[in-house]
Amino acid sequence: MTRIQPGHARTVLGDVAVAELGRVNAHEHAFQMSPLLPGDELADEALSTREFELLRGSGFDAVVDATPLGLGRQPNALARVARASGLHVVAATGMHRDGHYGGLVELSAADRTAAFVRDIVEGIPAGDVDGAATDVRAGIAKVGIDYWQITKSESATIEAVGAVHEATGVPVLVHLEFCTAAHEVLDRFAALGVAESCVLLSHADRDPDPGLHHDLMARGAWLGYDGMARPKTRSDAELLELTAAVVERGVNRVLLGGDVARATRYIAYGGMPGLQYLGERYLPRLRDRVGAEAVERMLVANPAGWLGGVAVAG
Repeated sequence: MTRIQPGHARTVLGDVAVAELGRVNAHEHAFQMSPLLPGDELADEALSTREFELLRGSGFDAVVDATPLGLGRQPNALARVARASGLHVVAATGMHRDGHYGGLVELSAADRTAAFVRDIVEGIPAGDVDGAATDVRAGIAKVGIDYWQITKSESATIEAVGAVHEATGVPVLVHLEFCTAAHEVLDRFAALGVAESCVLLSHADRDPDPGLHHDLMARGAWLGYDGMARPKTRSDAELLELTAAVVERGVNRVLLGGDVARATRYIAYGGMPGLQYLGERYLPRLRDRVGAEAVERMLVANPAGWLGGVAVAG
């Protein structure tokens, strides 16, 4: 099971043809712990299961769980969440930007490569970083970079993710801070032999610049729009206008997610607005603005293109 076959996604319950994934939420978290988010830990299996059931009920069939190595992954629990919710769940390996870590930033590129390949091929350890092996495998490799900089540690992750992609065919997810250094990251990956069509640039909508987004998509990259329900950063109205402007330019390589990622924002944990916000409150407005066909592409065809290497025109 070293390589992921074209047209397939590696989920926590096994490889699945991307045609079977249905509507995909491209960025959420069932479990997550970080020193940058004290008091907002996602660590309760029963509550996270309930939240993913709410996501399923809001019209999604699959979800990418974007929690990488060292941030509280619970692989066996994630598999149980997938079974209970009825969602296809794609788990992550890789590493986030340096601010989320302590000593792990000292790992060499070679050690990162070995750990990431292990997660994809053998299975994610029960203890996230180490511990007994599980049969729950990661299906994407993630790297996070900071605001207009790529540190030595983050560069090591890029190098490792490039090697892992070559070895396994796994698609790549990039955390961007306000869409800065997007071209620079694509350049780094291109130099490592990772095609832009294998890369999803998350949080691109934090910089609502349709010209920049068109240029990135023209290179072949996928863009993650996942900033809805964050009016302190960008209002939903701004994101709707951004999406309309991008679609009107004729290139639609957008994927949608919520990246809610906080206990205080999960209904099951006692917060709000919850994972169902995207499906129940944002998508109806987006369909009204850009049309049902464009939105369906963002939910079905585009995720299939990224996860499975399926050619998608435009």
